[in-house]
Amino acid sequence: MWRELAPVGRHRDSGGYRRYAWTAADADCRAWFRQQAEGRGLTYEVDRNGNQWAWLGDPAAGDAVVTGSHLDSVPDGGAFDGPLGVVSSFAALDELRARGAEFARPLALVNFGDEEGARFGLACVGSRLTAGQLTLEQAHRLTDGDGITLPQAMEAAGHDPDALGADPERLGRIGAFVELHVEQGRALDLSGDRVGLASAIWPHGRWRFDFRGEANHAGTTRLVDRRDPMLSYAETVLAARREAELAGAVATFGKISVEPNGVNAIPSLVRGWLDSRAADQAGLDQVVGGVKKAAREYAEAHGVDLDVVRESFTPVVEFDHALRDELARILSCGSGGSGVGGGEAGLRVPVLGTGAGHDAGILSGSIPTAMLFVRNPTGVSHSPAEFAAEDDCVAGVLALADALEGLACK
Repeated sequence: MWRELAPVGRHRDSGGYRRYAWTAADADCRAWFRQQAEGRGLTYEVDRNGNQWAWLGDPAAGDAVVTGSHLDSVPDGGAFDGPLGVVSSFAALDELRARGAEFARPLALVNFGDEEGARFGLACVGSRLTAGQLTLEQAHRLTDGDGITLPQAMEAAGHDPDALGADPERLGRIGAFVELHVEQGRALDLSGDRVGLASAIWPHGRWRFDFRGEANHAGTTRLVDRRDPMLSYAETVLAARREAELAGAVATFGKISVEPNGVNAIPSLVRGWLDSRAADQAGLDQVVGGVKKAAREYAEAHGVDLDVVRESFTPVVEFDHALRDELARILSCGSGGSGVGGGEAGLRVPVLGTGAGHDAGILSGSIPTAMLFVRNPTGVSHSPAEFAAEDDCVAGVLALADALEGLACK
């Protein structure tokens, strides 16, 4: 499965992936998911929000156990973020069938659409729509860099955009959702563990900073006469780093848009996007508040206007404690040979927080959710250098199989 999926959407020059929502690469990923589902005799369906489902058992029976992740990517992203969870879900099902497991609850595998938000600027679109955290009207206003709206992109891919919206009936049939994901950090590598459990997702958000100055000639305009928004932006980037260090958090300006974007022209507009995350809300407020204050001071000093717009925000997500504790119990026993618990009752399974957002976090307000992390020896993610060793991935599959067996089987 990994070899089949690996070439899809991979950029020849960067070596990274460009699997953007509702593009040809996304269509190939979706075709792969359907092929895997139907090849295993599972009931395949696409919901009103474009998420793909593969069911074992009666979907209408209720109290289903669901696993999966996403297949789309950030620009030039790595191979593991998202796809590891989807591939592992199919592999875990294969493992359970090989064990002769008898299912007492329906099982579903899912590929959530547009998790990364790389094309339309909002993460977790598929799960947000399903959970009612994104309205039809809001979804219809999303556009990509070429001015193509989400409805236009979905319609071109053969999906009805007018059907988008909350899906409480579907969520009401789910008793637990377990998402496996490559760790996007080095906590497991530092602790020496192959697989861990998630405790919480840090609060995080995206803020757009619009610095508006005056376009002018780069060669003839005196420094003292300039209203250069690039200076205010550059100083704000450095301020973000300082504020993050003070709060023990993270802050990143990773995207920038410049107008008129000429080598010999002073910009009239510099638009930068801040991504900030912290262990708690107070820390996040401290960082973002500090960055805004510094940006306004720099803008005023350079005669530049500033607008700050919060484009998205997700509060802290505490995963369901009862489900997390049950998974810890299951994995500590290591009944299926996952290598996590080593078959020794009472062995602690590492529990760690994360600064990355996930579909499991979005759904946590509607259904019990949990996450498994697979060791990432470099900690690198959202990059072609993202990596997880094969034996660690196998340990993740076996841990997921153990978890599903404990939750869904007799």
